[in-house]
Amino acid sequence: MRALVCREFGPPSGLEVKDLPAVTPGDREVVVRVEAAGLNYPDALMVEGRYQVKPPLPFVPGMELAGVVSAVGAGVQEVHAGDPVMVAAGTGAFAEACRAPVERVYRRPASLRADVAAASLITYGTAVHALEDRARLRAGETLLVLGAAGGVGTAAIQVGKQLGATVLAAASSRAKLEVCRAAGADHVLDYGTENLRDRLKELTGGRGVDVVFDPVGGSLAEPALRGTAWGGRFLVIGFASGDIPKLPLNLTLLNERSIVGVYWGDWAQRNRAASAEQLRRTAESLAAGRLRPVISARLRLEEVPRAMEDLLQRRAHGKLVVLP
Repeated sequence: MRALVCREFGPPSGLEVKDLPAVTPGDREVVVRVEAAGLNYPDALMVEGRYQVKPPLPFVPGMELAGVVSAVGAGVQEVHAGDPVMVAAGTGAFAEACRAPVERVYRRPASLRADVAAASLITYGTAVHALEDRARLRAGETLLVLGAAGGVGTAAIQVGKQLGATVLAAASSRAKLEVCRAAGADHVLDYGTENLRDRLKELTGGRGVDVVFDPVGGSLAEPALRGTAWGGRFLVIGFASGDIPKLPLNLTLLNERSIVGVYWGDWAQRNRAASAEQLRRTAESLAAGRLRPVISARLRLEEVPRAMEDLLQRRAHGKLVVLP
């Protein structure tokens, strides 16, 4: 089978497309024929050796995929050969076939296209868990999304609107702000040219926002935290800027703010039934068109290294999908 292989940690330019032996399932494992895979910022970090998970070398990157079950191992009763599925694989998605533990495999409605499913598993999984479970975002509240033109950012805009919030989307260019508007944002902020804290005051009448969804980190984190209202919740999603901020803890005392970590992948494995139910609801919304991932490009395996560089340099918007 063809697969994209990482032989040593380093820049994505070192990745190679290789022919590998076919994979077979072990006990409680499933092999899935990959129809589409989602490309995420953490995939690029993992290739560089900068992610919190470092798989043994060599490995095939790719955290999420959608496809059809081609074989099941001993003890697997949850799915069968021929079933359409989504897989939170962790690694292995950028290949023609992927082997994964059955606990990471979720049923996919037959009406949900593989490319849409592959663009949605991690982004909407993260957004729904962050906003429903961790922030407990309520209708009528105000949500600020940083890095809002990215895959998880556009997902957070749509989930926030679905929950009844007023959504403020912040991004770094006029073109990205148009992506945010198209995703449903009520207001947009250009933090490349505008003072984030002042603009938040203006848009909220001086009150501040109730929830911040931050996949960026870096210099944006502190002004965003300062821009929260009484009881505001600051969601730590990731650090696409490359810098992990050091926030003054006195800001949590003021206005009784909370800083809340979000790690959907680990939560989903620890809470299998709850995550499966969330994904079932999300898949139904996707199939019905109530949620629509912003897919900006569909890529061949050979195009993935360049696309990873675009993610690292924050040149990409929306979600990139790989078609092995």
